[in-house]
Amino acid sequence: MYEVEIKVPADLEATRERLREAGAERVDARRQRDTYYDAPHREFAETDEALRIRRETPLAEDGGSSSEGEAPSDAEPAASATVTYKGPLIEAASKTRTEHETGVDDGEALAAVLSGLGFEPAATVEKRREFWSYDGFTVTLDAVTGLDEYVEIEREVAEEGEVDTAREAAIAALDRLGLDADEQVRTSYLGLLLAGEED
Repeated sequence: MYEVEIKVPADLEATRERLREAGAERVDARRQRDTYYDAPHREFAETDEALRIRRETPLAEDGGSSSEGEAPSDAEPAASATVTYKGPLIEAASKTRTEHETGVDDGEALAAVLSGLGFEPAATVEKRREFWSYDGFTVTLDAVTGLDEYVEIEREVAEEGEVDTAREAAIAALDRLGLDADEQVRTSYLGLLLAGEED
């Protein structure tokens, strides 16, 4: 499975209005806390891989604007947890990569398993995400703690041969929403936060 994704900086309120005007459907809104791990056997920063546990808490329909949602605390119970492995980027024109993800019953137990195997928490990314369905894509409006606002558009494809077509369709969909794919940011939120800490 390949995740074809383009991420651009954007004003979320303006994008939200354009999505409504385009007849897009608001599907969900969640607070997410992503804990990324370093591996004991190789440097993920060098291999361009990622391993994370994501804890999610649903937000109500009237959960406030993107800037008002607070990131979940360690003590706040999450409604769900997933573990995700992301492989290296496979092309220069988008953030396309292999991805494997599955739900877990207990995020804390999984964290303990990873710790026991020598995987150490590297960083945490907290964000409020709003999910929209538009033209066969998931459009995500992201307010990330410590960063600017971003919009991601993505679609999963089964074969590498489908990547180019999906990417071109994503670029066209962004254009219809008044967003410019030429402003694409290929760095992950984790990378952006770590780069900010180094400045």
